[in-house]
Amino acid sequence: MADRLQTILGHIANRDKISCQREPVSGYASPYRYTLERAKTKLTDEQRKFYEDNGYLVIRNLVAKSDLEKYRKRFEQICRKEVEVPGMTIMRDVAIAKSEFVPDQKAVTKIQAWHTDDVLWEYCCLPQIADYVECFLGPDILAMHTMLINKPPDPGKLSSRHPMHQDLYYFSFRPVDRIVCAWTAMEKINRDNGCLVVLPGTHKGKLLQHDYPEWEGGVNKMYHGVRDYKPDQPRVHLEMEAGDTVFFHPLLIHGSGANRTKGFRKAISCHYSTGQCHFVDLKDTVQQKIEDEVLEVAERNTGIPKSEIKYEDIWKFRSKIVRGKASFMED
Repeated sequence: MADRLQTILGHIANRDKISCQREPVSGYASPYRYTLERAKTKLTDEQRKFYEDNGYLVIRNLVAKSDLEKYRKRFEQICRKEVEVPGMTIMRDVAIAKSEFVPDQKAVTKIQAWHTDDVLWEYCCLPQIADYVECFLGPDILAMHTMLINKPPDPGKLSSRHPMHQDLYYFSFRPVDRIVCAWTAMEKINRDNGCLVVLPGTHKGKLLQHDYPEWEGGVNKMYHGVRDYKPDQPRVHLEMEAGDTVFFHPLLIHGSGANRTKGFRKAISCHYSTGQCHFVDLKDTVQQKIEDEVLEVAERNTGIPKSEIKYEDIWKFRSKIVRGKASFMED
């Protein structure tokens, strides 16, 4: 059984249990905590200060329209089952999931873990993306979590919303401040079709308790949100044009509104970590709930008892080197 798990989830060891608390990270220049010294060659002082203060940074027109069209066509091929991507997860909206399946992009709201697909993988390695990522992580870069989001028109019960959450809630790798997401609009995104909403400065806080929100229209699988989120907190709606890219910290509280248009809203993203990341024990932490849920899904999909699957192995399976090296892959 252990051999089977090794085949499915990959190689790799290094299973030390380490505290989930935020750790000091060497390599950043005072007074900066969230960007590295190398950022001086890519970011202006104003951009560095904005990210330090707010936890996100939008770079306009970063990805070419031709690249976005290539990713769009690949997504459509995957939805039509013309292409199979090993290990990829396909998700449908809770409202769509109750209807008859249609082998078409209208039935798919998100694909994840597509790092084994040669076409979509190009996004993670785009020099203009990776150069910015180096400002936050350094020269050793791992892609840890890949997504292409196809937010559907809302059926009327606001199920197309994504609750306000912190991405770190899902991750068992650290250090916290050496993780960053690159999220690129594949078309014009505004409040009508459900743009990202962020709470500036929340990246300086701690990881909060998350739960499924009690929404009338239901909640999509694993769409956990910050418990007791107060909607009157200051927030910013990130309206973006195709190719615009936002980089943000994993503790930044963010979500997205309902898509009130008749079209699908597409975005492509990747979470990156330093290649020198390590894994932490989530038992008895605010993350244990999501770990248990993910392991239950893994058990259902693989037939392997969840007691024999380690959460960190799932993340190692999803990871892939973009630049430099990864310490846990050196065995």
